[in-house]
Amino acid sequence: MEIILLTDIAGVGYKNDIVAVKAGYGRNYLIPQGFALLANDSNRKIVAENVRQASHKAEKLKKDAEDIAAAIGDLVIEIRTVVGESGRIFGRVTNTQVADILKSKGFDIDRKKITVDDVKSIGSYTATIDLHKEVKHTVAVNVMASEENNQ
Repeated sequence: MEIILLTDIAGVGYKNDIVAVKAGYGRNYLIPQGFALLANDSNRKIVAENVRQASHKAEKLKKDAEDIAAAIGDLVIEIRTVVGESGRIFGRVTNTQVADILKSKGFDIDRKKITVDDVKSIGSYTATIDLHKEVKHTVAVNVMASEENNQ
């Protein structure tokens, strides 16, 4: 089943993309929730016209995303967490923690746009920030033992 996405949906596509999904997913979830339209000829023409009219706005959004990526640059995020004797961490390092640290440094990025590597022990990892359809930026994440471990 082909649909036209009305919003960005992780793992499926971006707004105004025409994607193929399973019929049940499109018919029972995406279309009733208002996340998508059926990709028939009239809807394709409407979306094409909307995309044409919004192209200059899309260029500005892309430039803004590139500016944010340049401002973040080679930023290294340090996260302190409780670590066991074997060096494995308790719990996990989440995208929310990364988003909070970025916010404290002046970058207001939605946590849903951040993907963190699977962190199981202290060390260096990467987090990927999806700033725009065509702009993705990686940030180094250093996971360290918290001060509480040393007591």
